[in-house]
Amino acid sequence: MADYDPRNTRIDCLDGLRGLASLWVMIGHALLLTGWRLPVLSEPDLGVDLFIMLSGFLMVFHYQLRAGKEPWELASTWASFWLRRFLRIAPLYYLLLAVAFVLGAWLFESRMVIDAFLGRTPQSPQRYLDNGLTNGLMHVSFLFGLSPDYAYRTPLPDWSIGLEMQFYAAFPFIMLLLKKSGWLKGALFTVVIAAAIVSAASLLGIHFPMPAFLPLKMHIFLCGMLLALGLHANRSKAVLHAAAAMALVLLPIGGDITATKMLMRVLLVGVFFALIHHRLAGDVLGGVLRAVSTSLGNRFFHWLGELSFGAYLWHLIFLQPIAAYFIGAFGDAMSPAARFAAVTTILVPLVYVAAWATFLAVERPGQKLAKRLIGRWKAQPVRA
Repeated sequence: MADYDPRNTRIDCLDGLRGLASLWVMIGHALLLTGWRLPVLSEPDLGVDLFIMLSGFLMVFHYQLRAGKEPWELASTWASFWLRRFLRIAPLYYLLLAVAFVLGAWLFESRMVIDAFLGRTPQSPQRYLDNGLTNGLMHVSFLFGLSPDYAYRTPLPDWSIGLEMQFYAAFPFIMLLLKKSGWLKGALFTVVIAAAIVSAASLLGIHFPMPAFLPLKMHIFLCGMLLALGLHANRSKAVLHAAAAMALVLLPIGGDITATKMLMRVLLVGVFFALIHHRLAGDVLGGVLRAVSTSLGNRFFHWLGELSFGAYLWHLIFLQPIAAYFIGAFGDAMSPAARFAAVTTILVPLVYVAAWATFLAVERPGQKLAKRLIGRWKAQPVRA
């Protein structure tokens, strides 16, 4: 069994993992846009995959946590789930979307400086300059992740936000399928459906610039879901769930599928599992893992996790102008390592101050509004 008490409403290491995933994406993008490279850290898409895995885990964890007072046989439970997730994501996203549209031309100029200096293929102007009504409506409605033309059409890293909202929309139905057919069989069936959709889209010539379409990343969400379902399982089933999760990340869909990245994804699953099920590792190693897991839930990592969504959305707005400034001011006179150090020294504090301010002013009020609205609803049975 995991070192988990069902009466608890949180698992220590989740805060730290969320915060570190966000920081990984930020550092990875800073490395890419300053021309320096470090193993693993230069792969921000792996940080996004960790985010996705954590999202799958958390949705199942809270699903089980609230099962007693919010039965999924009630329509109000579904509505509460969707409202809670919408008001967790939408308020800050809408604010940053407006900022991105206003600053789009300036951010585009900054990115052109960076791409020209590093000898990279220039970004599409539409990603930065399309402030049209259609693009705005696609993003406000969160439908942009379903369209290859609009999935990557703002200066924000919001392709994954559209992906997340698709997962929230599908989550109750996926859980019904998994409960009816069994967790592992249901996960396999879900992955087969996702892979079939991806194959059909490929045959039809539909290609997404980023894996913003849920079937492309369903297997990563399922990894986290299976690890959460293992919380209440015995030792052998928990290990079986972990093995299934590791097998899922080896599927060659949903982005870069190099051998190194596939190995890193397996390692991410293994570390996540070890932090949750550290008792399986014996007294010595288990004690070390428990200490690490507990540390990842301390006050610092708690705040790092709380600010992770804001940091994720804010970082490119600050990063591109700062990197362009150092490239324009110093050019080749500054080494890539020095440029990265200078950029991140300015970037990280700015991003977390902005994330902290908008967490207090936007994210937390959104969460409180969801609680108030949900508290007023009366339960209504779901009709077959």
